[in-house]
Amino acid sequence: MTEPHLLVETDDLYDVALLPGDPGRVDRIASHCEEHEVVAENREYKVVNAVYDDRPVTLCSTGIGCPSAAIAVEELANVGVDTFLRVGTTGALQRGIEIGDMVVAAGAAKNEGTSKRYEDAEFPAVPDYGALSALVEAAKARDEEVHVGPIASDDAFYAETDEYVRAWEDAGLLAVEMEAAAIFTLARRKGLRAGAICTVDGNLVEGTQKGTGDEDDEFPEKARNNVERMIQIGLDAATRL
Repeated sequence: MTEPHLLVETDDLYDVALLPGDPGRVDRIASHCEEHEVVAENREYKVVNAVYDDRPVTLCSTGIGCPSAAIAVEELANVGVDTFLRVGTTGALQRGIEIGDMVVAAGAAKNEGTSKRYEDAEFPAVPDYGALSALVEAAKARDEEVHVGPIASDDAFYAETDEYVRAWEDAGLLAVEMEAAAIFTLARRKGLRAGAICTVDGNLVEGTQKGTGDEDDEFPEKARNNVERMIQIGLDAATRL
């Protein structure tokens, strides 16, 4: 049976999937792999099978937000994927977290509606420890420092008011993005593994705007190549799982 959104079937894909939001980033990740093949493309979803360091991996874009990310996880799980690694971008919520820094999520606040259709908000959206550890260990192996801690997943990009930002900052949340809570929730409920690493592309507390720092020569080196560094860590983590 073909999944209605991803257009994939059982045994089409590998067991570990990297999940960027942007379909264009699927191509970017694939460029780091020894071989890759497009499996399907539909709407915001682009699915590619690849091999990195002799490890078969699937790459699948999720689009923006928890609703489309949940569809991706549901359908990937239906065809046999059991491990999900989100690789994306995030806005920092604590002073001193700079553009180009990496955040590995230890949990995600459910400031979104999708996960709440599956369970009450009181149930935690947390990663699998093995997936979290693989991301941290992969970063260390590359001499990369990562911030590890709780983040927020939010539905309304243009409604992140100063009040919301202050509340997240006061709670000690490291960053905000738009997909992790649903990915963590669904994986946990299905007995599967999920983790997330995001590169910082702006700091909401310091007023640094979201941008494409990895393409701007005026940014420091770690900001210019931040997405590439995150991709490498995500792929290295996949080889550990």
